[in-house]
Amino acid sequence: MEKWQTRSIYNAAVWYYHHCQDRMPIVMVTEDEEAIQQYGSETEGVFVISFKSRRERENESQESHGKEYPEHLPLEVLEAGIKSGRYIQGILNVNKHRAQIEAFVRLQGASSKDSDLVSDILIHGMKARNRSIHGDVVVVELLPKNEWKGRTVALCENDCDDKASGESPSEPMPTGRVVGILQKNWRDYVVTFPSKEEVQSQGKNAQKILVTPWDYRIPKIRISTQQAEALQDFRVVVRIDSWESTSVYPNGHFVRVLGRIGDLEGEIATILVENSISVIPFSEAQMCEMPVNTPENPWKVSREEEQKRKDLRKSHLVFSIDPKGCEDVDDTLSIRTLNNGNLELGVHIADVTHFVAPNSYIDIEARTRATTYYLADRRYDMLPSVLSADLCSLLGGVDRYAVSIMWELDKTSYEIKEVWYGRTIIRSAYKLFYEAAQELLDGNFSVVDDIPEFKDLDEKSRQAKLEELVWAIGKLTDIARHVRAKRDGCGALELEGVEVRVQLDDKKNIHDLIPKQPLEVHETVAECMILANHWVAKKIWESFPHQALLRQHPPPHQEFFSELRECAKAKGFFIDTRSNKTLADSLDNANDPHDPIVNRLLRSMATQAMSNALYFSTGSCAEEEFHHYGLALDKYTHFTSPIRRYSDIVVHRLLMAAISKDKKMEIKGNLFSNKDLEELCRHINNRNRAAQHSQKQSTELFQCMYFKDKDPATEERCISDGVIYSIRTNGVLVFIPRFGIKGAAYLKNKDGLVISSGPDSRSAWKPGSLQRFQNKITSTTTDGESVTFHLFDHVTVRISVQASRCHSDTIRLEIISNKPYKIPNTELTHQSSPLLKSELVKEVTKSMEEAQLAQEVKVNIIQEEYQEYCQTKGRSLYTLLEEIRDLALLDVSNNYGI
Repeated sequence: MEKWQTRSIYNAAVWYYHHCQDRMPIVMVTEDEEAIQQYGSETEGVFVISFKSRRERENESQESHGKEYPEHLPLEVLEAGIKSGRYIQGILNVNKHRAQIEAFVRLQGASSKDSDLVSDILIHGMKARNRSIHGDVVVVELLPKNEWKGRTVALCENDCDDKASGESPSEPMPTGRVVGILQKNWRDYVVTFPSKEEVQSQGKNAQKILVTPWDYRIPKIRISTQQAEALQDFRVVVRIDSWESTSVYPNGHFVRVLGRIGDLEGEIATILVENSISVIPFSEAQMCEMPVNTPENPWKVSREEEQKRKDLRKSHLVFSIDPKGCEDVDDTLSIRTLNNGNLELGVHIADVTHFVAPNSYIDIEARTRATTYYLADRRYDMLPSVLSADLCSLLGGVDRYAVSIMWELDKTSYEIKEVWYGRTIIRSAYKLFYEAAQELLDGNFSVVDDIPEFKDLDEKSRQAKLEELVWAIGKLTDIARHVRAKRDGCGALELEGVEVRVQLDDKKNIHDLIPKQPLEVHETVAECMILANHWVAKKIWESFPHQALLRQHPPPHQEFFSELRECAKAKGFFIDTRSNKTLADSLDNANDPHDPIVNRLLRSMATQAMSNALYFSTGSCAEEEFHHYGLALDKYTHFTSPIRRYSDIVVHRLLMAAISKDKKMEIKGNLFSNKDLEELCRHINNRNRAAQHSQKQSTELFQCMYFKDKDPATEERCISDGVIYSIRTNGVLVFIPRFGIKGAAYLKNKDGLVISSGPDSRSAWKPGSLQRFQNKITSTTTDGESVTFHLFDHVTVRISVQASRCHSDTIRLEIISNKPYKIPNTELTHQSSPLLKSELVKEVTKSMEEAQLAQEVKVNIIQEEYQEYCQTKGRSLYTLLEEIRDLALLDVSNNYGI
């Protein structure tokens, strides 16, 4: 493959030389000695060279007396071995907490179906990894059973919240070694150069520098540069070029500088690069395709569309329920009584595909982005703001195009009698926010003063419209309860994700962190969206059984539930994981009346054990594999958020094609074939994972920025209540409800001392030993003192930041007392959180501004950089994350992407 690539590049260089009429010499740079010899003098005017000196090349070839790694097997041998079952194909996943020791290969393709293995394959050590890098598609040979090893269960640096492996500490698991690489998934890597002292230790004239990647899972990379000292304070992007069997490390080259270490924009840019997120502004060609809507030339509904669409502007009470400050309103709802006494429920979704033509410039860009990316202080839109925040946003009081689903429901049982799909014209009467809708549902009508649409009405009209709206919200909630009860009866899950929400002020500075307050109206909107997605999934599958885009959520492996079952057992609860129904019922019953955190943690553990929900093409799976485990539905898709998800745009086009097919009309535009759709689904799934990771990493960045400037020894706000939720051989994992932080707390330090507890319950380090049991761990000192920590114990924790020059900073937890910091009380925690977190975010913003001034970064430059990264911005991150979780369907849990 590499020889073919080299030959192709050389042929391209020759073509360019002749294209320039043989007047301009072309230089091809390569480190492949064989290519230099073969092509160096083949074409006059095309030069094939290396930047390495002859001495460097000689030294490199003599780097090792023998090979550091075995050679990879030829492709034909690998393919034959996979077919025969001797070798196994999968994706390499390096454990970031033990990157030098542990990696796992998750079975892929035929290997996953034909193999008897039920767990991942452990790859122990760098030699067995054989130059493969995290994310590569590799081929593995299983070792004999007497050479199998078990996972390490001791806490390591940066350890927190690993997914349960299902393996007990001493139980060996299938272990193998990499014999070949089918696909290298190399990308741009953010690295840090060694410090001045480290560079000097390599010699004054050293040009070969080992740089350390930001991602723990990536090995050090050797690059050639004379700028190591100048770049030591910056985050830098590099690429890997090769990794020879004679070299301990891969070779790479410098690409560009991102920003200073510790600078907010530099760290955000690092997160973007590490997740392969492109944030360049929309191009002129793409913007030229956008419709115009200005005061001088306002956009209007066209006569042609009025004739094609069902007009609901006068016949239906349509309204939206969104987070405060929401700009991109994807969905609206309607409910009315029909002449026959039955009800009509409507879900009306922004008609994005009217404005985004297939294979247009903006369509290709949206497909590439695949989703809107939400970070802790900004967002990067999939579509330009003229669509996402204006013409496709179903704002109140303006005419908009929509794609609607309307069901006729029995007036008493709410059973569905008929369903209608089609394009409509709507005018939303109210743009409600969740809290206002909940107040109306609860009968508190004083909130009407906060709803703009009621302000200019006379008392009689106001009362009539209020009664109409209250009836609609109440009826929608009744229907949603009925729909939810049906799904609950089939085993729908309600799981827990740890969420930290940042609220921004009018100047987009961080103002507060708000814990989410669950409201019934959240469920009302979510159930209506789930219902719409389910019915659209059925419709497009019936019309296009081999090329419909659906969303599946496979049942989790039972071994992943082992830690959940053991933890629940410690509290006297039994968790039945045989089906989604038994799991849901067990979690509902696992309530400790004295500590509501227990149920939250058990649901969080269930979330961690889940597989990820994925998009797929129906032509690539058997129908029994379509099932959505978390939502307990046989078919499901995403239809309700086309402004922020490209999957929904594809589904809208499929639905329009299905409607045309029903009417015996010509289907406009070519639909994706099964093969092309499956490839697109892989891309969207990949981008969704990147969106989740970047959101999590940016939130952790802001958490660390706050705690970094605090003195944990004297700052009262660095002391908090924590709950132990996992036991390891040398420590425990702790959840801090106040900040939504999970992390490791060591019970044995680097000096070998163990934690002890004095008469006042304060902790100290003393010589001694640890003894781990199933649900507890005991620390015993040499003078006989002992302290035991049980699962779900509340302890007092000191929060600090473990700074890292080369990697992201991490939260460090230290148990300072084996007693609770406060009596656990969820309401008290919620009441105290905003005050503390308001100070948190203000101080983060203030300290970053001071750092920028110290570096003499001018305000206008900061603004230019901000504009470069932010095309459109929500008024608060609370808004943005609410949009993901609630309007993007509350598919059980944001944490595992269902």
